[in-house]
Amino acid sequence: MATPNSYKLSCSIPGHEMDVRGLSAAFFPDGAFVSVSRDRTGRVWVPNSSPDRGFTEMHCMTGHQNFVSCVCIIAPSDTYPRGLIATGGNDHNICVFTLDQPQPLFTLKGHKNTVCTLSSGKFGTLLSGSWDTTAKVWLNEKCMMTLQGHTAAVWAVVILPEQGLMLSGSADKTIKLWKAGHCEKTFTGHEDCVRGLAVVSDLEFFSCSNDTSIRRWLVTGECVQVYYSHTNYIYSLAVFPNGQDFVSTGEDRTLRIWKQGECQQTIRLPAQSVWCCCILPNGDIAVGASDGLIRVFTEVEDRMASPQDLQAFEDELSKTTIDPKTGDLGDIKMEDLPGRDHLDEPGNREGQTRLIKEGQKVEAYQWSVADSRWMKIGDVVGGSNQQTSKKVNYEGKEYDFVFTIDINEGGPSMKLPYNVTDDPWLTAHNFLQKNELSPMFLDQVANFIIENTKGHTLGAAPPSAADPFTGKATGSTSAIVSSILFTSTNIYFPKTDGVTFEQANATQIMAKLRELNGGAPGEYRLSEEVLGSLEKLLVSVCDPCASEQPTTEQISLLWKTSHWPEDIVFPVLDILRLAVRHPQVNESLCGGDADDGVALCNHLLSLMKPQARPANQMLALRTLCNCFSGWRGRALLLAQREAVLSHAADLCSVCNKNIHIALATLVLNYAGSLHGQPDLEAKAQCLSVASAALESVQDKEAVFRLLVALGTTVASDQTAQDLAKSLGVTSQIAKYTSVTDPAKVGECCQLVLKELQ
Repeated sequence: MATPNSYKLSCSIPGHEMDVRGLSAAFFPDGAFVSVSRDRTGRVWVPNSSPDRGFTEMHCMTGHQNFVSCVCIIAPSDTYPRGLIATGGNDHNICVFTLDQPQPLFTLKGHKNTVCTLSSGKFGTLLSGSWDTTAKVWLNEKCMMTLQGHTAAVWAVVILPEQGLMLSGSADKTIKLWKAGHCEKTFTGHEDCVRGLAVVSDLEFFSCSNDTSIRRWLVTGECVQVYYSHTNYIYSLAVFPNGQDFVSTGEDRTLRIWKQGECQQTIRLPAQSVWCCCILPNGDIAVGASDGLIRVFTEVEDRMASPQDLQAFEDELSKTTIDPKTGDLGDIKMEDLPGRDHLDEPGNREGQTRLIKEGQKVEAYQWSVADSRWMKIGDVVGGSNQQTSKKVNYEGKEYDFVFTIDINEGGPSMKLPYNVTDDPWLTAHNFLQKNELSPMFLDQVANFIIENTKGHTLGAAPPSAADPFTGKATGSTSAIVSSILFTSTNIYFPKTDGVTFEQANATQIMAKLRELNGGAPGEYRLSEEVLGSLEKLLVSVCDPCASEQPTTEQISLLWKTSHWPEDIVFPVLDILRLAVRHPQVNESLCGGDADDGVALCNHLLSLMKPQARPANQMLALRTLCNCFSGWRGRALLLAQREAVLSHAADLCSVCNKNIHIALATLVLNYAGSLHGQPDLEAKAQCLSVASAALESVQDKEAVFRLLVALGTTVASDQTAQDLAKSLGVTSQIAKYTSVTDPAKVGECCQLVLKELQ
C-alpha cells in the first residue's frame, strides 16, 4: 500500500503524434483538461469510467499551420458559458476555440514570431508572449496594447489577480511587472532564460528558469526563497490550490512535487523532456512529454493504476538510458562502483540516486521513501573516461563536473562542483568549510579531484580535418592544446558555397519513368521519342565529360513533363533535380526569362504543400537546393526567399528524415548566400526557420546542417547574434554539445555557442 501523499501513475494517455507542449485544466466538463502538441492539434480530455481510470478524447481542435506551443482557458462568460480555449503556435497566431467545432472561432494575429505562452484574466482578457520579444494584451478579438521592454524572447506570462498587474519572463533573464501597459518593476536574479511563471497570491509568484532554480518573489521586488533540486532546464510550474505547494517539470526527465518548501517526491519519466504540467480539479497532476504521451499521477489510492500498469511503467523507465553529464549522477568510474548488494542498504532521502555495476553495465537506481525500495531509473551511458563539453548544472551554475562525495560511511552524500579551470586544493578547502568537515580530509578530497579530472579537456583533437558534408579529407588541421582548453580550426562555418544533392542512378531513374509511363493517363503518356530525349538529357547532366549538351527542346520537354500527375511525377522530379545543376539548364529554367524562374519556383512550392506526397516534397526541396549551384538559380531563390522558406517551414513537422535533411540543406544554402550581406530581415527568417526545425528534427545529419546554417548566419555579425539570442537559440541547441556520434554535431554546436557568447 502506498504511503499517504505519495503520487503514483494513474494513467497514460496516448493520442498526440508529437511532443505535448502545453496543458491546462478546463472549466467544462468536470474534471477535463486541454492539451496542445507539436502535431498542430489541441485536444480536450474528459475522465471516463473504464477500469483503467483513464481519459477519453472529447474534442480535437485544428487551425494552426505549425506547432502548437501553449494553451490557456478563458473563463466562462454570459456569451460563452462553457469558456473558451486559446492556443498559441509557431505560425505566430493565437487561435480561440469553443467546444462546439474543431475550427477556431476567431484567430488573433499580430505577433511576428512564435507565440509560446498565454494567460487569461478577468473579463476575457488574454495575455500572450512571443519570440518577437513582446507581450500583447487582447480583449474582444483586438490587441489593446503591446508590452515592449524585453530584449529577448518572452517565454512566460501571467496575469495576477490584482486587476491590471501582469508579469512577463524572458530569455533576457529578467521578469517584468506591468501595470496599464507600463513596466513598473524589473526582477533580476535568474542566471538564464526564465521559462515559467505561476501565481501564488495577489502579492507573490513563482518563477522557474533554465538555470535549474525556482524562485519565490514578492511583487514588491524581493526574492524570498530559492529552490534547488532539478539538474537541468525547468520548463513549467503549477501551484496547488493551497497556494503554497507546487509541482515542476524539466529537461532532467522529472516531475518534482514540492511541499512545505521541500522537494517531497521525484518522479522520473521515460521521456527526454517533460515539457508541461497542470493540477487537475481533483488534485491529480497531468504532465506532457516529448514522447507524445500525457501521464496523470495521483495520491489517491482508488485512482492509481493497476499493479500491472504500475509495473509496466517502472519497466519502461528502467530501459531508458542516462547520460551522466546531463543527469544528477556526478562523475563515474566504473571500476570503483559497487555491485548489486549495494542496494541492500536503504536510501537516506527521497530521490537519492545510487549507481551499481552490473556486468559491463552501469545501472542507476532512485530511492523511493514511499515504497522503501530502490527503483531502477535507467542504464548509464558514458562515464568519466569519455570526454564531453557538456556542462552540469548545480545550484544554478554550470560546472564541468559535479562529484558525489561520501566522507562518512552511511552518512549523507555531498555534492562537490568543479570546473577544470579551478584550483583543486582551493576547491577542496572551500568544500570542507561549506560542509563543516575536518581539514584532515583536505589532501584526500584534493587528490580525488585531481585523479578524477586527469586528462579531461573541453574537446578532443581530431587527427585530421575533413569536409563535414562529404567526409573527404581536406588536409591536416593545427591544434593548440594547453593543460585545460583545446582550440581547433573551425572547418564548419561560415559555409558560403551551396550544398547540393549529387547522387544519381540514371538507369534506375529511367526504368521507373518507363514503368510509370506505361500506366499514365493517355493525355500524359510519353512517346518513345520523348523518353529518349529525356534519357539523353539525364546522361548529359550526370556525366561532366559528356560531349552532348542539353538542348532547348530537351529542357522544354523536361519542364512540360514535370507537370505530370502528382502520383507518378517523382522520377521526372529526380531528373529535374539533377538537371538544374547544369549551367545551361540552370540559366534556362531559373532566369532566362524572369517569368520562367518564378514559374519554376511556384511549381516546386506547389509540390511541397503539407498534404502532398512525401517523395515529391523531398525532391522539390532537393531541386531548390541544387538551384543554388548556378548564379541564376541563386538570384531567383533569393528573390523568392520569403515564400520558399515559409513553405519549407511547413514541412518541419513531417516525420521523414530525408525531408528534414533536404529542408536543413535549403536553410543552409540560404544562410550561405546571405553571409556578409546586410539583409537582417532575410537572416531573421533563416534563424526562425532553423530554430523551428530544430524543435522537431531528430536525424543527426539534419541537425548538423541546421547548426552550420545557424553558425553561418551569426558568424561575424553582431546583429544576427543578438537576434539569435533573442530567439533562445543558445538554450535550444545546448543539448547537442554532448553528441559524439557523429562528432561533428557536438563540435559544430560548441562553435556556434562560442559565436553567441
